[in-house]
Amino acid sequence: MRQRIRRHIVLIGMMGAGKTAIGTEIARRLQVPFTDSDAEIETAAAMSISEIFARDGEAFFRERETQVLARILDGPPGVVSTGGGAWMRAENRALIRGRALSVWLNCDLETLWHRVRQRSTRPLLKTPDPKATLATLIAQRYPLYAEAELTFDARPGDSVEAAATRLIAAISAAHPDLLEAR
Repeated sequence: MRQRIRRHIVLIGMMGAGKTAIGTEIARRLQVPFTDSDAEIETAAAMSISEIFARDGEAFFRERETQVLARILDGPPGVVSTGGGAWMRAENRALIRGRALSVWLNCDLETLWHRVRQRSTRPLLKTPDPKATLATLIAQRYPLYAEAELTFDARPGDSVEAAATRLIAAISAAHPDLLEAR
């Protein structure tokens, strides 16, 4: 059965939580557009996020992130994956709350570390002790992530498909008005 969504589903959470992978799969199943806000920022800037951070700084990047997020949320409802820091800005939380269902992909430190430790594309982890930096980011961000409308606990052993199945079921149960058959 095909479904239509009445408003965006925005996935928030730490780098490595699975926002892009799971978001792509649920968008495919719901037959709606998927948008990765970080990819949109990179396309608009014609450079990687690491390059934006290096050249213009994090504050500049966060301003562009808000602009891109507003543009995405003005479009037809779909599934949106945000960067890990997007939810930290009050403007972004207000934008998302006004136009979307926010879903926090909650993931423990060890699972996140396992997923991100080999990637050199994470500008916030370019520190002498990236795992400790990740732990610090978790401590700072999780209290705000917990304000999302729906918390989805990631399971380390879940495949993308299994996580997508559980997430769609969780959305349907918690927000039955969001999905409608067509």
